[in-house]
Amino acid sequence: MASNNTLVVQQAKAALDQLKVEVAQEIGVPLSPNGYNGHLATRDAGAVGGHITKRLVQIAEQQLSGFQK
Repeated sequence: MASNNTLVVQQAKAALDQLKVEVAQEIGVPLSPNGYNGHLATRDAGAVGGHITKRLVQIAEQQLSGFQK
């Protein structure tokens, strides 16, 4: 199965990158400042991705319910 990492909303890239950095800092996963993170263990990369997904779902649920923090 081919991976498609093309953003639907191109303007969201900076916000998603910032979210990745915030989540990684919160859970203690060191990200490289140059953007290459090939040194990360699969477990760490998956943890960051999982937390990002959880956060995005929370944001969507809040928006759908009309509730904003």
